[in-house]
Amino acid sequence: MGREAKKISTVDVDKLLTMLNSALAEEWLAYYQYWIGARVMEGPMRSEVEPELLLHATQELNHAVLVTNRIIQLGGTPILHPQDWFKHAGCDYDAPVDPYIEVILEQNLKGERCAIKRYNDIATFTAGKDHMTHQMATQILAEELEHENDIEDWINDLVRMKEEFKKLRM
Repeated sequence: MGREAKKISTVDVDKLLTMLNSALAEEWLAYYQYWIGARVMEGPMRSEVEPELLLHATQELNHAVLVTNRIIQLGGTPILHPQDWFKHAGCDYDAPVDPYIEVILEQNLKGERCAIKRYNDIATFTAGKDHMTHQMATQILAEELEHENDIEDWINDLVRMKEEFKKLRM
């Protein structure tokens, strides 16, 4: 962190670094959950949803880059060992053992809602205290909110498709 940044920052850096390392662990888990889920997913709308889930995975990876860079700028050390991700993450990783698209989407929705809480907490914690981290957190938060909306729309489409299919079978 630069000299002027240190002068105007009133944030508890140690607590912030803990929060950011938790976010970093969650981003790596979210990346893999999206990526592997998109690869094994089966069911209706798969061909439309798969490329979008892969895009979400890439965005989660980009979030990890932003968070890592900020940790280093603040003088911290990002999590160095993947086995530590589960120790630091507050969000669950749900393995896609059931490859049905709706199950995969529900798992990803749960992860997005946890990420929304994480970045809202970071944004709130840094508001008026650490402008760079606050801006990063709100930028990531906006993408996580967009992901949540995308997933909710796909789930709603699947539910409607099932309802229409039931009507046709009657």
